[in-house]
Amino acid sequence: MKVFLIKMFFYIAGLIIISLGITLTIKAELGAGAWDAMNVGLTETIGLTVGNWVIIIGAILIVTNSLIAKERPDLLAVITILVIGKMIDFWLITGFRHVTFTGFLTQFAVLITGVLVIAIGVSLYLQPKYSLNPIDGFMVALQKRFGFSLTTAKTMTEAFALILALGLGGPIGLGTVIILVLIGPTIQFFDPKAKRVMEKMIS
Repeated sequence: MKVFLIKMFFYIAGLIIISLGITLTIKAELGAGAWDAMNVGLTETIGLTVGNWVIIIGAILIVTNSLIAKERPDLLAVITILVIGKMIDFWLITGFRHVTFTGFLTQFAVLITGVLVIAIGVSLYLQPKYSLNPIDGFMVALQKRFGFSLTTAKTMTEAFALILALGLGGPIGLGTVIILVLIGPTIQFFDPKAKRVMEKMIS
């Protein structure tokens, strides 16, 4: 029971932290990650909140991933989209509602902080090895079905979201490139540290 509770804490805490990081990258207004920019674009074009689009797109991806990989839908992945979607709305609508970052250096600092926070969150939520969020699941499904490397599959999924974000007028900019370049190495930096912390708590 102790092990389960610790793993669940890492999983849920990681997802909440990811949502905070995503919110910071959006509020920096220098360009968000491709998928987040797509969700913002959908909000501005169609309506609904960014968090609601996270949930809707995530649900579509859960079904799509199962069809691509020819596996049962990963229903536990619903937890990831519900937590991230609801928490993004909390941060955007309540936590940072009246907060605006002005000046390039301030915006850049907020963006980098957002990337670091996302990386910490991802490192935490990956440790228990529970269900992936549907975007990561999309990458894995392509890799399984077509034999792509994870790098190729990740690039394809990001390019797909980027094209949609551009079409919807989402916030694509310098920040989008910075996130794309930094997020992988930053997660790699924090991942072993998160692993050590969880193992220490469990032992």
